[in-house]
Amino acid sequence: MKTTSAMTGRATVSARSRAAVSIVALVVLSMLVALPALAVDPPGKPGKSKAPEVSVTVRGLVSTTTDAAGKAIYRISSGGKTYELDAGPSWFHGDNHPLKAFVGKTVTIVGGQREGSTEIDVQSVDGTALRAPGKPPWAGGWKRVGERHPGWSQEKADRFKAKFGDCFPPGQCKKAAASSAP
Repeated sequence: MKTTSAMTGRATVSARSRAAVSIVALVVLSMLVALPALAVDPPGKPGKSKAPEVSVTVRGLVSTTTDAAGKAIYRISSGGKTYELDAGPSWFHGDNHPLKAFVGKTVTIVGGQREGSTEIDVQSVDGTALRAPGKPPWAGGWKRVGERHPGWSQEKADRFKAKFGDCFPPGQCKKAAASSAP
């Protein structure tokens, strides 16, 4: 609110208006300082490294341990280092893990490793590929993998079937029907 001083003839700003302007200025200034800090990833953030995988070949003895959740962890010791071996999710393999047969044996592992990591994504053991090239069989979520997938539930499956029937991915049945028409 502005008032005019009778003596000076100038407009003056009331204390209330000055406080409101000051608060708005402080909020804007705080946002300018805080937003860049919020956009930065926290240090030590868990997750996989974004470094590209490089091909590695390691020869050594395969061993296994069990973590607190009861999941088997496969390792190989070579050249004074121990590497953790990854051949796909344990929920997919269950008791038929492809590395299980090599425990206690000295083998040659070929796979990919990210810089600074001790984990090797296993591609082959002693020259035998663990899976076919391309998309892994566990990819595609519960809709593709089915009951073995940790995200699967009968309720989800029933809703999905009610919506799409036996046609998955959606739209594939239309293409099949069009190509089989005379």
